[in-house]
Amino acid sequence: MRKTARYAALAASGLLALSSLTACANDAASTASTGSGGKGDGKGVKVKIMVGGLDKVIYLPAMLTQRLGYFDAEGLDVELLSEPAGVQVETALVSGQVQGAVGFYDHTLDLQVKGKLVESVVQFSQAPGEVEVVSTKAAGKVKSAKDFKGKKLGVTGLGSSTDFLTKYLAVKNGVNVSEFTPVAVGAGPTFVAALQQGSIDAGMTTDPTVATILDKKAGKILVDMRTPEGSQAALGGPYPSSSLYMQTDWVNSHKSTVQKMVNAFVKTLKWMSTHSATEIADKMPADYSQGNKFLYSTAIKSTLPMFTKDGVMPANGPETVEKVLKAFNPTIKNAKVDLDKTYTTEFVKNATG
Repeated sequence: MRKTARYAALAASGLLALSSLTACANDAASTASTGSGGKGDGKGVKVKIMVGGLDKVIYLPAMLTQRLGYFDAEGLDVELLSEPAGVQVETALVSGQVQGAVGFYDHTLDLQVKGKLVESVVQFSQAPGEVEVVSTKAAGKVKSAKDFKGKKLGVTGLGSSTDFLTKYLAVKNGVNVSEFTPVAVGAGPTFVAALQQGSIDAGMTTDPTVATILDKKAGKILVDMRTPEGSQAALGGPYPSSSLYMQTDWVNSHKSTVQKMVNAFVKTLKWMSTHSATEIADKMPADYSQGNKFLYSTAIKSTLPMFTKDGVMPANGPETVEKVLKAFNPTIKNAKVDLDKTYTTEFVKNATG
């Protein structure tokens, strides 16, 4: 059930302090819609959503929905909060600090085996949108995931989805998870600096960090999972990643509010499918481009193929995610996961977007 508001102060202080790990996330760490011009009983309904990095292109629909005014149109007062890694987003949700989380779908499986029922209510993507990059210095020694042994590999946070996917790529290529060192380096400037300074040999990150790394010639792409084809090649199928997931009890007791949220997000996904990367970039906060609008638009263009157009869970997506997690996670490997309880299509099927 939904927790009380006593956690709000923690969400605003301790959690948001960590948002400096993402580029420009400080400025967008807490941003709210007005909740004006609503429709029916949803008008003015307050909802807090924690995002695993508001400025990451893989989570772009969160801020874009607000910028397009779709939350307001549904009568929702949505406050977007920012966290650099999915594991902290997961914690904020299950502790009741927020009502919704924009993060990777795989957390719903991880939480289920820990006794927490959480479900994706709208699926933003059909591929991870993640890229494994190797530093220019280490490129001669790390030519594929088979070379991960003995290396320091960057992830946003330990227990995050980048951590999950890194472990899977290693195991799939014959490297045990105990044979490399995962290093939590966040995203944006902290990730780039770690790569340049040799704190990590390679690492997994997303745009716009990928675009910045290539522009600075700080590294090269090793594995590209920004498209359905890239996901198929690396993971063996579609990999539903960024989504809006919520506690099942909260969903069931606030269906009208959830429907309005899904309506807004589906409308955004449809809008994205009919507009260019440049047009999308123009709608986003100016500081997200970090002074280079062309580079930011390029980052969006590279990642756009990962997004769904309707918010529907891709066929066989949950099965791919389960396969990936079972490959390296002993807790999930030895547990029975009820995939039907990790997502719902009820709201996207009824979406008015």
